[in-house]
Formats: sequence, structure tokens, C-alpha cells
Amino acid sequence: MIKAIIFDWGDTVMRDFPECPGPMANWEHVEWIPFVEDALNFLHQNYVCCIASNAGFSDTALMRKALERVGADKYFQFFFTSKDLGHEKPDQRFFIKIAENINTGTEHCLMVGNDYKKDIAGAKATGMKTIFFNEKQLSGEFPDADKIILSMKELIGAVIGNW
Repeated sequence: MIKAIIFDWGDTVMRDFPECPGPMANWEHVEWIPFVEDALNFLHQNYVCCIASNAGFSDTALMRKALERVGADKYFQFFFTSKDLGHEKPDQRFFIKIAENINTGTEHCLMVGNDYKKDIAGAKATGMKTIFFNEKQLSGEFPDADKIILSMKELIGAVIGNW
């Protein structure tokens, strides 16, 4: 049974603009991924929701600041960055430390992310369930993805009743 949903941050919850310098919290413009706010509004009432990122320029404080800019912070009970965890995705220790910090086993966690190798394969190797957000409609085989969605409109349906 899934108790916690772990969301990747960039291009899963908030749009990543690689051309923008420095931390997202300081960018002139930030925005949601379409339809993710609706999904989070529902899911955070039924699951422990976490956000976890390799985050490049940002530590957890800067990630939270960026999330606050769109009102996304209220949907998450836990916030994790690789800078604070000491490991980066897809390293299994990244995911294991998150499960330990929220006091549950990896088998009770679901990872939602847009990077197959970093988010999905890394999480699946620890025993987590996975949803690959394939907004770019990449082709290929994705054997570590339990579910594949093309839009965040599909997220609630992919979560509810499947685990």
C-alpha cells in the first residue's frame, strides 16, 4: 500500500527553464506544470507528499522559496534536495534516505518524475513504485515505470486504485 508520493521538482511540478541562471527561486518567471496543482490538491489529502530534487543550484530552503512563488509548498509535508541528502538521483541512497526520513519503507513509496533514468530507474531499484511523467512523449522501452502518463491530468487516475 502506498503511503507516500515523492515528486521530482523540475519539469514534474514546476517548469524548468535551463536558460535561466542560478536558483529557480530567483528567476524572473516561474510556473506550474499544467494540471499538477489539481492533482496535488487531491493527492496531498490522501498521501504524504514529498518533493525531492537534484536541484542544481538550490538547497532545500531555495527550493521551498521557489515553490512558495506558485503556492505549491502547501502541498508537501517533506522537502529534500541532493545537497541536503548527500546523494544524487539515480543513486539508490537518495531514495532510501527519503524513505527513512519519512519513517516508511521504500515499498510504501511512489516516485513521480520526468527523467526516466534519474527518477524512475533509481527509485524502482529500491523497491518503490514509479510513475514516469513522459510529457515529451519520448519513445522507447521503460520497463522500470509501473505507469506512464503524458499529462498531469492522468496522475490521480494512475495513483488511485493501483496500489
